[in-house]
Amino acid sequence: MVTLCRTEDNPLSLIIVPTNTPGLHIGPAEKKMGLKGSPTHAVTYEEVRVPRENLVGAQGKGLAQTLATLDGGRIGIGALSVGLAQAAYEEGIKYAKERQAFGVPIAQHQAIQFMLADAAVELDAARFMVYRAAWLKQNRKPYTKEAAQAKLFATEIAERVCRNAIQIHGGYGYSAEFPVERIYRDARLMTIGEGSSEIQRLVIARHILGLK
Repeated sequence: MVTLCRTEDNPLSLIIVPTNTPGLHIGPAEKKMGLKGSPTHAVTYEEVRVPRENLVGAQGKGLAQTLATLDGGRIGIGALSVGLAQAAYEEGIKYAKERQAFGVPIAQHQAIQFMLADAAVELDAARFMVYRAAWLKQNRKPYTKEAAQAKLFATEIAERVCRNAIQIHGGYGYSAEFPVERIYRDARLMTIGEGSSEIQRLVIARHILGLK
């Protein structure tokens, strides 16, 4: 387990702590709204000691290492969000073609068409933003701002696309029998994890304004 903690003279450092280390306690899985396939556990440390060679990189560089990890993680969260939104979008199309109202599939109603059209546009835009950030990272170019932009946009459109997929399903969308209910719950975390939408806006603003 990679742990960010204070070391000598209070700089932050990253240290590897094996999960069987005495004093390290991992709590039971939290009861979460979504993402049940990715368990989350509280961790506590009581007089935990590990050898100096467990230090990751240079001492005192932990904050910079963590922020760099967050930049890459934001691309991953953006990609997850695109995948969730794509799944909800496809379910919305499928249901709109099958469900009949007033003698025709609801896909023929303008309100449904508008929600699906918006989803198609937003999905393409989010996907390309994630691809751009990933390309910059792969080619070792600066990508902090682009990763924040991709994460912000992809996560927020994912929540909107998933919400509209539930609207298309009507009351059935609120039932666990249909996948859009789970997809929406999973997508809800994306605007929070790896830095909330508010943090992404701060990162983007500071880059475009040249602020430290």
